[in-house]
Amino acid sequence: MEKNIEIVKATAADIETLMAIRLEMLREVNDLASDYEFSEELKTCAREYFLSGNQTTILAKDGKNIAGMASINYITIMPTFSHPTGKRAFLMSVYTRSEYRRKGIARDMIKQLIDEAKARGCSEIILDATEAGRPLYKSLGFEESEETMTKQICCNCGRKNENEICHC
Repeated sequence: MEKNIEIVKATAADIETLMAIRLEMLREVNDLASDYEFSEELKTCAREYFLSGNQTTILAKDGKNIAGMASINYITIMPTFSHPTGKRAFLMSVYTRSEYRRKGIARDMIKQLIDEAKARGCSEIILDATEAGRPLYKSLGFEESEETMTKQICCNCGRKNENEICHC
């Protein structure tokens, strides 16, 4: 990792930085224009997540510049034999700005969040990966699974049928 990069836990005082880099990441991952405006609902919910969600978000800082961010959300489900505490984590928003990529920053952020999840007693970390991110996650011990199934549900945004994308 770059010598001058510091990885720190974000606090409520970082909310504007968190929002800016999260929206930047969403634009890039979804191939949206740099001036794309997200819905107020998305921005409000993201702000609430950072301020009151059961999560840890970290920032990679290069002096006053932000090199990247990563977030992990903690969830508890009914305990099972393989997960007796029911505590799990969902890794998300792993993002490094283009000029800082391929320098070990994302790896170091993820390692810190893995340690955080372990300290909280989580027995599993789940994530959705982009194609570009898969090699990194595999190198850190994440395995691909074909077991997961999902169903998208809508909050009555006016979709004509369930095969349309919900834009809520």
